[in-house]
Amino acid sequence: MSQLRPLLSRLGAQAVRLLATRDILERSWHSRSSGSPAAFPSSPGGGSSSYMEAMYLAWLANPQSVHKGSADASWAASMGHPASPALSRLLLASTRRPQSWDSFFQKASQEAPRATPEGRPMPSSPTTNSKLVEDHLAVQSLIRAYQIRGHHVAQLDPLGILDADLDSFVPFDLITTMDKLAFYDLRETDLDKEFQLPTTTFIGGSESTLSLREIIRRLESTYCQHIGLEFMFINDVEQCQWIRQKFETPGVMQFSNEEKRTLLARLVRSMRFEDFLARKWSSEKRFGLEGCEVMIPALKTIIDKSSEMGIENIILGMPHRGRLNVLANVIRKDLEQIFCQFDPKLEAADEGSGDVKYHLGMYHERINRVTNRNITLSLVANPSHLEAVDPVVQGKTKAEQFYRGDAQGRKVMSILVHGDAAFAGQGVVYETFHLSDLPSYTTNGTVHVVVNNQIGFTTDPRMARSSPYPTDVARVVNAPIFHVNADDPEAVIYVCSVAAEWRNTFNKDVVVDLVCYRRRGHNEMDEPMFTQPLMYKQIHRQVPVLKKYADKLISEGTVTLQEFEEEIAKYDRICEEAYGRSKDKKILHIKHWLDSPWPGFFTVDGEPKSMTCPPTGVPEDVLTHIGTVASSVPLEDFKIHTGLSRILRSRAEMAQKQTVDWALAEYMAFGSLLKEGIHVRLSGQDVERGTFSHRHHVLHDQEVDRRTCVPMNHLWPKQAPYTVCNSSLSEYGVLGFELGYAMASPNALVLWEAQFGDFHNTAQCIIDQFISTGQAKWVRHNGIVLLLPHGMEGMGPEHSSARPERFLQMSNDDSDTYPVFTEDFEVSQLYDCNWIVVNCSTPASYFHVLRRQILLPFRKPVRWPRACCRTSHRQQKCSPGVAEEVSGHCL
Repeated sequence: MSQLRPLLSRLGAQAVRLLATRDILERSWHSRSSGSPAAFPSSPGGGSSSYMEAMYLAWLANPQSVHKGSADASWAASMGHPASPALSRLLLASTRRPQSWDSFFQKASQEAPRATPEGRPMPSSPTTNSKLVEDHLAVQSLIRAYQIRGHHVAQLDPLGILDADLDSFVPFDLITTMDKLAFYDLRETDLDKEFQLPTTTFIGGSESTLSLREIIRRLESTYCQHIGLEFMFINDVEQCQWIRQKFETPGVMQFSNEEKRTLLARLVRSMRFEDFLARKWSSEKRFGLEGCEVMIPALKTIIDKSSEMGIENIILGMPHRGRLNVLANVIRKDLEQIFCQFDPKLEAADEGSGDVKYHLGMYHERINRVTNRNITLSLVANPSHLEAVDPVVQGKTKAEQFYRGDAQGRKVMSILVHGDAAFAGQGVVYETFHLSDLPSYTTNGTVHVVVNNQIGFTTDPRMARSSPYPTDVARVVNAPIFHVNADDPEAVIYVCSVAAEWRNTFNKDVVVDLVCYRRRGHNEMDEPMFTQPLMYKQIHRQVPVLKKYADKLISEGTVTLQEFEEEIAKYDRICEEAYGRSKDKKILHIKHWLDSPWPGFFTVDGEPKSMTCPPTGVPEDVLTHIGTVASSVPLEDFKIHTGLSRILRSRAEMAQKQTVDWALAEYMAFGSLLKEGIHVRLSGQDVERGTFSHRHHVLHDQEVDRRTCVPMNHLWPKQAPYTVCNSSLSEYGVLGFELGYAMASPNALVLWEAQFGDFHNTAQCIIDQFISTGQAKWVRHNGIVLLLPHGMEGMGPEHSSARPERFLQMSNDDSDTYPVFTEDFEVSQLYDCNWIVVNCSTPASYFHVLRRQILLPFRKPVRWPRACCRTSHRQQKCSPGVAEEVSGHCL
């Protein structure tokens, strides 16, 4: 029996190495114990050594007697040798145990140390054991290197000109040539050796060991072909494992013949739509999608997968490139309405200037043909400022989730399409990303699709960004980034399906980088050869992706040439018929392109139902009740700051004396609207307390960390909810977000307050391109309120003015017209302006202006360049009683 000891000692180490579970502690024990011969971990009674001896003797006598691993523990017990707890745990918990003890003992016997002629064991070589451990560790490091840096050598550029990461550097720890094996102290002779796979990879599928040659091949297939993955910076192990499993599992990217035919049909529609426009209007700017036609099936795949996972409403935002194609083939806008936009002789039936066709939005409810479920799609109108729409989309998405009670984002989601140069260059992208996980701003994950033309207008990407990829900004929120060669449609579709599943599984952002090219210039009238001659020589030689994919499917027998040609002819016929119908149109209807309709608020023609405004006052008892709540703490055992106690006592005294200051007037306006079922949302920097310590809408317990109270939500039993939220230190992004929030419903008062009025100039793009011009360009009403505090209060020239002259200049473009005075002149005058600029002289006026914003039969943005609201600034006596001043009427 003593002659078996060397083998059993060796078996201890082999058992742990071959039967190790996924448990990290047991793997740690293995790495410590496998460096030199060691006994198998034993129970306190020392039974496992005898157990292993008995197993080995039984195997020598009859290998079949120990074949079934699941019966080992009971078999050993019947021999009178109880198995150790450690061994039993390994045998029962392991998901990678050998199929038989026979193969295990054979392998261990081959690696066991030889005996001397006298029967004594030869000393084990520490060098041999160390080399075995080092090789396994080297393979684990090799696998991790591909997971981290494999994307650097992925074949992403369909033109084969540039590396997508702007660098020809090849990471030295990737085995691109055999000599790089030496980095891991491995040799070519090791290529056919079997290595145990770690639990942090799925390349083995059902196999627990692979040869080094096969490991490298599978890693290259996963990480270095047409998909480049960036995800190893994510801190969550579960999320990393999820991505590894989705992409590493062998054979995971398989498509049925029906799925391939659907993909081909979508590519046909995408490409033939652009071809049709090019034939009919060859000299028109349309910002076509040529070179990235795969974006249409990509977006449709995201929508299909999201619908499958329960999404009912999707809000999209995108720049102008490909917008008409998205409207036609994703949103399903009537083709004749699109074609009408190319006719310069048609006059608009709606008031306003209108906008170019590639800026327009759309709202549409339809059946998703893949899932047979209802889906609502909204493409938000966007100006030429490429990324300006990002926070607007997020705000609209947040509002839709709020009104549906969809706190987890299971029913409503957003998709944002970006250009590569704008995604890297526009600061609002960063601002929008930083809203993604804030409690009052999160939309529970967005799918970002980057149309990576590898050029920005005429600027080479090497001159347009300092980061390796245009998508690196997404790393700040731990969003996984999937780069994919846009000339491989199946890879694109798989990546988009995984992206949609990621968003709806983890409720986090994800980026799909479609590395493509731009077949024409910045627009159809532009000549790109001036500045990118070599790139465009290659593009002119480039075979269109539709032909590539059609040839592939025809060669493998999935479709026939006749079926392919019939699909093309079918869509061409659809376009021609729609073109014929468009010729019969006499006028354009801009309201048909509305991205956020308000059913029931306007007439069927989109006009206000009246031109009158009801009184803005409220009963005195309502104001008294609001004043009582505003000066108290509704929660028990809630200790507030002593300084705040003085402020609340002051409010109580004002309510008792029937006087109001700015803060109390605002409180009463909000509270009265909440009673009437109007949701109120106030957002901005430090708005919960107020920049000037005047508001205090959120109370903080002085003894319990993060315990807060919002008295405004304790006014009435069935009141509307009140949201007040401090924003990130952003104006552009946050104002855009609140604008989008206000788009969703007319029955909400949405306010954004600048910390100081002059800070609005950082959000000037939203003010100029969306707020002041939204109705004229897109027939879009919006009731957002901008609060811009300023005043000559010794805070320097910047904070002394919110530049009201700029807002007055943008109020109306017809300043020389003498108005016609009618009975409804006052309200009509408000309707005819781009927005309403108010300068309230009293707190009572402020009260009425806020209430009027909801009571008007239409919605207009309101800009109030108010004085700084310090608590002691002004109190107004309401005499006799509050009813006369605050309960009065204001126009």
